[in-house]
Order: sequence, then C-alpha cells, then structure tokens
Amino acid sequence: MGQKNLTVLTEFILLGVTRQPELQLPLFGIFLIIYIITVVGNLGMICLIQVDSRLYTPMYFFIKHLAFIDLGNSTVICPKMLVNFLVDQNTISYHACAVQLAFFLTFIISEFFILSAMAYDRYVAICNPLLYNVVMSQRLCYVMVGIPYLYSTFLALVFTIKIFTLTFCGSNVISHFYCDDVPLLPMLCSNAREIELLIILFSAFNLISSLLVVLVSYMLILVAIFQMHSAEGRKKSFSTCGSHLTAVVIFYGSLFFMYLQPKSTHSYDTDKMASVFYTLVIPMLNPLIYSLRNKEVKNAFHRVFKNLSKFCI
Repeated sequence: MGQKNLTVLTEFILLGVTRQPELQLPLFGIFLIIYIITVVGNLGMICLIQVDSRLYTPMYFFIKHLAFIDLGNSTVICPKMLVNFLVDQNTISYHACAVQLAFFLTFIISEFFILSAMAYDRYVAICNPLLYNVVMSQRLCYVMVGIPYLYSTFLALVFTIKIFTLTFCGSNVISHFYCDDVPLLPMLCSNAREIELLIILFSAFNLISSLLVVLVSYMLILVAIFQMHSAEGRKKSFSTCGSHLTAVVIFYGSLFFMYLQPKSTHSYDTDKMASVFYTLVIPMLNPLIYSLRNKEVKNAFHRVFKNLSKFCI
C-alpha cells in the first residue's frame, strides 16, 4: 500500500450543495431563512404544547417529539452547512464528522417510527374513540416514543463505530454537504461490504416496517370513515388525519424519490436535492402543517398570546 493510503485522515472536505461560486451567497441566505423558520416553528410548537394544558393529549405528545426530532435533525446539519457557504475550504474534522453522522442517523431513524406511532394514534382515535384514553395511556405513549429513540441511537452508534473504526484512504473529499454513511463507504480502504449490507438491510426494515404501520392504520381509518353515516363525522375525521397524512406523504415521498430512481438517472446531485428536502425543508414544513391546519393549535396560540399580553400589561 502506498504512502498516501497510509496517511491518517484528520479532516474531510465537503463538496457542499453546489460548486458554483456565484450561488454560494444566495444559497446562504435561503438556507439561513429556512433554518430560522425551522428553529422558531419547532421550538414554538414544543413550548406551546408544553405550556397549554389543553394540548396534553397523546396526539400532541407525539407532535412535540416530532418537532424535537425535526429541530435536532436540522441543527445537526444546517449550521455547519451555512458556515461552509462563507468559507473557501469546506472542511469538517474527523471526529466532528463521526458525531454529525451519529446524530443525523439517530434523528432520521427516529422520525420513521414517530410518524408510524402517530398513525396508530389516529387509528385508535377514529376507530375506537370510546377506548381512546384507555388504549393510548401515558405509559404506552412513553413506550412508543422511548423505543424508537433507543433503537435509533443503537443503530446510529453501530453504523458510526463500524465506519470510523475502519481505515480511510485516498481522497478525503465527501460528495455531499454533510457526513452521511453512503458517500463515506467508497472512501474506506478495507472491504466495506459488511457494513454496506447492514445499512441496506436496516434501511429497508426501517422504511418498510414504519410505512406498513402507516398504510395499515390509514386503510382501517378509511374503512371506518366510509362506514360513518354522518357527513360531519367524516369531515371531522378527515380533518383530524389531514396534517399527519400531509407530513407522511412529503417525508416518504422524498425518500422514495431518492431511493427508487433508475440507476441510469441516479446521481449524487439528485441525492443532494432529496437530502436537502428531507433534512432541511421538511423540518421547516412540519410545524407549519400542524399549526396552519389545526384549530386547536391556533386556539392554544391565541390563549398563550392573550395571557402573555395580560401579563405584560
């Protein structure tokens, strides 16, 4: 093995979203606005649910954790990305890259199962409304949130440790705007087939199992809705599911766009665009979806704002 291959890497170079210098400043402005909206929206949603006792329900418990995941996912990637728009050398240290990968995997895997937990919550609310408070107990809610966090943290640590205990050689350039497992694998000196198979298997399991829960839940919800005799009841049920269904379609749609492309048209550029969407745009959209389409959230905001106004006066 040559001397170049024996060199221990201390940092990586991120190619970023684009290599065109004239686009760096405009993109910095766009992504800064996206990140500010993401932080304000998700942090605001978390605080609103925390302070308004009328939102102490299982549905808003899951929405609060989805907001936390979206905030974390965006924060792991966007600040470093914004800095890279302003500097000539888009570098990230070896250890910072490992930390970024671990947190990114933790948040993105958690989102799969939080969305499926929310689908099950909607199924119980519509198909078994009289037993809703019994079935969706506080204990079950904590279990449905705690297990995804533990599972995603475990997988993130396994993948990160396996990748970063192997030796990198050759180029230290990552064809992405953050440290992801897929662009890191070709940079490994040793045979990365084992970790690649693990990533493929667990990615397929996470996608299929979580999506299956969502699809089955909504099939049963649709059956229950069509059996309702009241038009008002059907309208209320559709309204209850609308926000979550919108979030699910956007999230899974971007993933399917990324992974189900024909190999002939597949490229790192399209991967980057899909990654921008599900790591930065979706975390910005989710709090908007759940606030603009939800009367209870709007009413809670008005109550909190009214109480703050009285306190200030």
